[in-house]
Amino acid sequence: MTRNVKRIALTAAAGASILALGLTGCATGDNSPSGDDKGGDDSRALRVWAGSQTPITANFNPYAPTVLHGALGPIYETLFVFNKTADTDPVGLVGDSYEFNEDGTVITVKIKGDQKWSDGEPLTAADVAFTFQYEGNNPEGQGLVSAEATDDTTVVLTYETPQFTNAFQRLGATWVLPEHVWKDIDNFTEIANEEPVGSGAYVVDNVTSESYTLVANENFRDADSLGVKTVQYIAVDNNQTAQDLLAAGELDWAGMFIPNPESVTGNGKIEWLNTPQDPTVLYTCSNADLGCVGAQTDVAVRQALNVAIDRATINEKAFVGLTGEISPTFALIPRDERWVADEANKISPQSADAAAAGKILEEAGYAKGSDGFYAKDGKTLELDMVSVDGWTDYNDAGKLIAEQAAEAGIKVNASTVQWNEFSDGRQTGEYELIMGGVVGTSVADPFQIYRDWIGGEKVQSTAKVGEEVPAGRWNFSRYSNPVVDDAILAASATDDEATKKELYGTIQSEIVRDLPYIPLVINATQTFYNAKDFTGWPTEDDLYAFPPSWGSGSAGYILTQLKPAN
Repeated sequence: MTRNVKRIALTAAAGASILALGLTGCATGDNSPSGDDKGGDDSRALRVWAGSQTPITANFNPYAPTVLHGALGPIYETLFVFNKTADTDPVGLVGDSYEFNEDGTVITVKIKGDQKWSDGEPLTAADVAFTFQYEGNNPEGQGLVSAEATDDTTVVLTYETPQFTNAFQRLGATWVLPEHVWKDIDNFTEIANEEPVGSGAYVVDNVTSESYTLVANENFRDADSLGVKTVQYIAVDNNQTAQDLLAAGELDWAGMFIPNPESVTGNGKIEWLNTPQDPTVLYTCSNADLGCVGAQTDVAVRQALNVAIDRATINEKAFVGLTGEISPTFALIPRDERWVADEANKISPQSADAAAAGKILEEAGYAKGSDGFYAKDGKTLELDMVSVDGWTDYNDAGKLIAEQAAEAGIKVNASTVQWNEFSDGRQTGEYELIMGGVVGTSVADPFQIYRDWIGGEKVQSTAKVGEEVPAGRWNFSRYSNPVVDDAILAASATDDEATKKELYGTIQSEIVRDLPYIPLVINATQTFYNAKDFTGWPTEDDLYAFPPSWGSGSAGYILTQLKPAN
């Protein structure tokens, strides 16, 4: 099987933020940070929202949960970039082409020749072979037999089992490492890696608590054609301030939710796209056997809360109608519709059913008290739910869920926390409910979610409460179901569509019942970009890559396609 690669009005608060951040200006001879109407200038920094993680701490370690966005794509690259917005062939980055053998156990990868690392050392197939053998990319259970560089541009990857379904994970989600740097790094999850050596288009220039700046890598393979020479990532601690900066022309690229997009497009510079991709869910720490505590460890509670939620109202009031309907199977509808085994599981219920929620709880031994809330063994059914402070859409959705749950007799305490507390809580499993996102699949197939977010102990995608989830895996719910795990492992070993659909049906039946993540909506995934000063962006007519500024891998590829407008 061969895959041919294709080439394919500013508020006072925001004003104070701009001054404090010290935004990088341009050399157009006026006092405007963006050059106003004077067109593009290749010395002008492209200003990107770094998110609400403040203050910024220098961390360019691709294995760290708090890694800065600029590390994943702009600095470190994968072999190929996959376009999650369409079912198309991947584009070669370090890699040039790849081919499976007949049974899918061997992948032969050709990389581009004459490449260098950012420190000037040669980048060869030996680095790629090292990368795939490195502990951070090859945890126990991955089934790698060998990774051999047969010449400077060819690497042969041999696995115990077929890897057809794992093509994205292996080739589009493995960050290529320089052997001469990483061969001596054992504590790969702990280091900050403040001076990273990568193959991407950019290197680190400086980091402050408010922003960090990347500049063009002179050793990048396409350095001569790189249009954007400087990228400044700016962190502000809430969506509203970032929105004000966009409206003022002080940010050029942001992936964020804005309920009224016209508020930032009126300046004549900013345009926007909506590409719903990623599920928004309630993480539940679900498995008491792995250390989870709280009422949400009872599957009946999760089932009752699921039917108590009015998703249509949440979409309308919290997300102003911009989100998509979610499937409890986590197949992206309509893109992945062919993988839904049972039509009844195609879409989660859109309206609330308090009576059904009550019936589920009563059958599980709960009784409604005089206060209107259910209780069991003398203990009121009460859940703590958090979302990140400043994520206004999630915060509003959390309040609605608390109200809807109360109508069904379930007490939900909605509150907000800072990003670091959110990140720590889901990593360690020390929470009850968290409103957060699931990274959608990068190909038209839900397998990636099943393995990385739902796979349990046998798949090595989760850990006991108090321990961090394995690097590169995301099962924060601590869900571990051997029936699901066996189906995931079997699906990874076949390229037969009928067999995969049968296995997916098994997975779907289990997770629709167990609800380790309670589905809410498909996130709006809005992207705002400065189309006046820079060209080459993904557009509705040419959606060549997943467009948000935080897109892992794809953001680095987009930066290489941009040019200052003349």
